[in-house]
Amino acid sequence: MDTTSFNFPTDTRVGPGAIEQLNETLLALGIQRPLVVTDSGLLATDALKRLTDALLPGKPDRDWFLFSDVQPNPTETNTRGAAELALAKRCDGIVGLGGGSALDAAKVCRILIKQPKLKLADYDWEADWSSLLPFIAIPTTAGTGSEVGRSGVVTPDGAGSKGMFFHPELLAKCVFLDPELTTGLPPGLTAATGLDALTHCIESYTSPVFQPLCDGIALEGIALIIHALPAAVADGSDIDARGHMLVAAAMGGVAFQKDLGATHSLAHPLSAICGAHHGTANAICLPHVMRFNAQRKPGVYRRIGLACELDVVSCSDAEADGQTIQFIDDFIQRCGMPPSLEDVGVEEQHIEALADQAWLDPCH
Repeated sequence: MDTTSFNFPTDTRVGPGAIEQLNETLLALGIQRPLVVTDSGLLATDALKRLTDALLPGKPDRDWFLFSDVQPNPTETNTRGAAELALAKRCDGIVGLGGGSALDAAKVCRILIKQPKLKLADYDWEADWSSLLPFIAIPTTAGTGSEVGRSGVVTPDGAGSKGMFFHPELLAKCVFLDPELTTGLPPGLTAATGLDALTHCIESYTSPVFQPLCDGIALEGIALIIHALPAAVADGSDIDARGHMLVAAAMGGVAFQKDLGATHSLAHPLSAICGAHHGTANAICLPHVMRFNAQRKPGVYRRIGLACELDVVSCSDAEADGQTIQFIDDFIQRCGMPPSLEDVGVEEQHIEALADQAWLDPCH
């Protein structure tokens, strides 16, 4: 048996109306001047209104501030803007509201609040992780699992590729998984983010790292997604489907603490160079990576097939892998994802840089 470790301390509140517990959480953490970090797409949404309503009950003296300029693939300059506002307003806590980009920017800006002169490219040897501001994560998409992760993805200044920042201090103190905050997400984004969660579960399960706790979480996440994602895409107001997807996305975020794989290594440069949505990039690459992996480790997808309720118990390894991969490929297409790299703006001139960055990416 290999040596391994597992740690998951995040307090997670789940269910319709969970956001209404935000005030008591702020009180428990001693946060009086929170900075809400989000993106401009959420400014006119019910999700932001629900959050602001929950910030104030019983605390008319509480000051809170809003940074809404997070980009779809946040950069160091972009994230530094949140840190500068927090410093100017003397904020004592960070609340991230949104998808993976907003949550990652909210996590990472805390490093720059603590060390305003730090360059993110130098964080490995210069970052001081002690006494970061407390962070509360409120996802409005069901995909990245960033809300329960100890990593953040931000592109450092001057870098052509995304930077991945890892440390237990990046973890949220509390997470709110409230499906009522996700009902306004359009079908296309629901599908793309949900397939990101599916990719997390599949890649973490098939990683060769020994971590059976993560394996079990990943398989159950796959089973939830296979049923809940089509329902959430078809009817965004389906609270049960939305809730199951939020839980499945968080499960994927826990599972990939184990590791990820080549799909993510291919997807990261697709976002950095071509601007592809991360979930869409994963969805395009995933079936191809699965076929590649099955050639080298026959039978690796059998238990994933069982989680998808396929009859693969008694067939050969090759048949089990083939049926499972075809099911996942068809599932992705049913969710409306584009089938090729060309559809997300990849041109021949991009191939060499995409390959170089994918090779250097730490996920595989």
